[in-house]
Amino acid sequence: MTMASEYLKWKYRDVRRREAAALTPAEKWKNWWHYHKWRVAVGLALALLAAYLVCQALGVGQIQPDYQAAYVGADALPEDAAAAIESAFAALGEDLNGDGRVVVRLNQYPSSEGAGPGMAASGEVALMADLLECESYFFLLEDPERFQRSYHVLCRLDGSRQEEGPWTAEGTYLPWNQCPVLAGLEPGVYSGEPPGGTAAGDSGGPAPGLYLARRGFWTEKTAAHPEGCAALWEKLTEGAVS
Repeated sequence: MTMASEYLKWKYRDVRRREAAALTPAEKWKNWWHYHKWRVAVGLALALLAAYLVCQALGVGQIQPDYQAAYVGADALPEDAAAAIESAFAALGEDLNGDGRVVVRLNQYPSSEGAGPGMAASGEVALMADLLECESYFFLLEDPERFQRSYHVLCRLDGSRQEEGPWTAEGTYLPWNQCPVLAGLEPGVYSGEPPGGTAAGDSGGPAPGLYLARRGFWTEKTAAHPEGCAALWEKLTEGAVS
């Protein structure tokens, strides 16, 4: 054993432990990146997703409307009709949110299944969300009576609240074509059929099947810019005959 031990000492007498070479900053970065790049990628993706969700919630980068109106009827209005209505409202409106432009958003809630499976259900859900969040101030309705019986949200033309009881739309709406300001829209804005079965072309207006109403607010929660919306209502209904 002693001879073997002495032999090993002699054999490795000149062997020295090799020290690790010092890495340059670039080599250190390259080595770190090799082992951590996927963690960085996942973390960056999560950060971007979080930032996107926050921006969506705060409305950053989105065009915020000054006014919102809701159309509730069997079938969705054509795009050109919806655009004409938005333009008519915007022409009389004001820049309420201070972004330098007047923007009107028409939210459409069709109730017919004719446009596709589940259309009525999705329209109902979207409308309920609108009502709960107090998004739309103005309402364009095919059937005001049915709407008021279902949702109880329309106020009278003078802005007062309807007393509880048998809910009726009486005194809460105006026929579109009896509002001089709106009747001036180009013909063909709407070609639906009003309640009662009267043909759209029989009453001589561009949108005879639509009725204009507005939302009443019974709690502190209201639509955005309620005073400005009320001022626009007065302009839209000026000279109207109920």
